[in-house]
Amino acid sequence: MQIDWQWTRFEGLGLQGLYDVLQLRQRVFVLEQGPYLDADGLDQHSWHLLGRPADGPHAGELLLYLRVVDPGLKYDEPSIGRVVIDQKLRGTGLGRVMMAEVVKRCDAAHPGKPNRISAQAHLGKFYGEFGFEPVGEPYLEDNIPHQEMLRRP
Repeated sequence: MQIDWQWTRFEGLGLQGLYDVLQLRQRVFVLEQGPYLDADGLDQHSWHLLGRPADGPHAGELLLYLRVVDPGLKYDEPSIGRVVIDQKLRGTGLGRVMMAEVVKRCDAAHPGKPNRISAQAHLGKFYGEFGFEPVGEPYLEDNIPHQEMLRRP
């Protein structure tokens, strides 16, 4: 499946793009995983990666998304977060495609800097495929086990 990627700052999302992002994040993070405050004030200080199928039954629909928070706001390093894949595309390998895309774009936007992620613990092996290594002890975030992970440049 071909994915059209959009890599933009908050201002470049536009109203429809922002609506699409919030709708996808709420569908997964709030309805599937339980209530929590998604709008945390960091979207305005982030790069956003949006993925929409180029063809097929879901062409143009936002189904893949993540953001990269600027260094110094959440962590000292640029921080990858809000990684979300709609149920329609889970298990297709597109999560790996999206992570490869963001690693490439992070390296271009923040050359020579490591990346940090607060990963759901059960996805540690997945993120490890992209060079992320566990840092510190596991912890609960929004009642879901998490592990902080770091990818060195």
